[in-house]
Amino acid sequence: MKAVRIGVIPLPVYLISAGVLGYLLARGQLPTEINVAIAVLAVGGFSCAELGKRLPWINRVGGAAIFATFIPSALVYYGVLPTQLVNLVTDFTKSTNFLYLFITAIIVGSILGMDRKVLVSGFLRIFVPLAVGSIAAGLVGTLVGTLFGLGAKHTLFFLVIPIMAGGVGEGAIPLSAGYSEILHQPQGDLFAEVLPVVMLGSLTAILISGGLNLLGKRYPRLTGEGRLQPGEHDEPQATMEELPADLPVNDIVAAGIFAISLYLLGLLCNKLFGLPAPVSMLFITVLVKLTGLASPRLQAGSFFVFRFFQVGVTYPLLFAIGVAMTPWQTLMAAFVLSKVVTIIATVATLVATGFIVGRWVNLYPIDTAIVVACHSGQGGTGDVAILTAANRMQLMPFAQIATRIGGAITVTLALLLLAHAG
Repeated sequence: MKAVRIGVIPLPVYLISAGVLGYLLARGQLPTEINVAIAVLAVGGFSCAELGKRLPWINRVGGAAIFATFIPSALVYYGVLPTQLVNLVTDFTKSTNFLYLFITAIIVGSILGMDRKVLVSGFLRIFVPLAVGSIAAGLVGTLVGTLFGLGAKHTLFFLVIPIMAGGVGEGAIPLSAGYSEILHQPQGDLFAEVLPVVMLGSLTAILISGGLNLLGKRYPRLTGEGRLQPGEHDEPQATMEELPADLPVNDIVAAGIFAISLYLLGLLCNKLFGLPAPVSMLFITVLVKLTGLASPRLQAGSFFVFRFFQVGVTYPLLFAIGVAMTPWQTLMAAFVLSKVVTIIATVATLVATGFIVGRWVNLYPIDTAIVVACHSGQGGTGDVAILTAANRMQLMPFAQIATRIGGAITVTLALLLLAHAG
């Protein structure tokens, strides 16, 4: 008989953890140490994900990722989660920034698991559907907003552009700062206006990506199931079960430290050249792969680390994001009919164009569309949620290109255009 699990947690372990946490919260004695924080994130993340997986219809369009992110956000807003727990999760998430640890493990493991030629070809080809999709989304989104009476200029700069700006930290914040300087308006007011748009655009992308995953199950010829190009094969084995049974622990530990060292190099590039650390790390990892600097054992260890984070950390991370970084009231502020329709039209056009152009440049259309959808995500947090909903975490390197580089180009062009338009 198969053991009952909540996510990956065996039911007895889950009940013990939840029971002890409940007791400590009831007495107001929840410690702030890391073991307790991990237990809270695991119980919370896998509980929400399990609920999303079990609800009909919702489970077919990325319900686990949606519930793990947005249910905790709502629970915080309505005061259901105890303040002590919210403070613990928020402090842990923001002080450790473990989102970047997750992205580091996923990027390094997935890149080292790709074929060299396919890797280069994929990076070059993805720019075509990304660029064409961005232009099409800009035109359609602006047209729809104008038809709803929002005005072409307002729609473009305060709805369409924020969706594709690259999230909050590297998108909405610099965008609102630039708008403030050009328009001579308080940055806080401008940021408050664009932030709900960013969040609703990301939610739309999550839902669409979940639908694309469902479409791929119905029409397998349209998807590579996490591979971008026909003929692409992973060098390490494709599943955890197929990894070498005698993979030494030393190799796994070495791979984890290797990934962190590559992030440190990315951080150095950020200090020296201003390029975001994850993007710098991405390019450095590609260089390592192309030059063969990582041994086969290190690549196998990196893939093991990738799978560990994919299976064990994704939903706890999304729970942390929901509690600490996703204000429910901000998301709700975007639910005005004219804005909702415009945002949906923009994201849908972006993804549909990526799908069509992906076929033209000999990429799997569904996987291409999912990567392009990340251009409308909420930064790194959006990438995680979108790829989780689509069950394609292997696409994280390409998602980072779409989100961060695509976002930086969008913000730069938007500020130049607004300055010229006066």
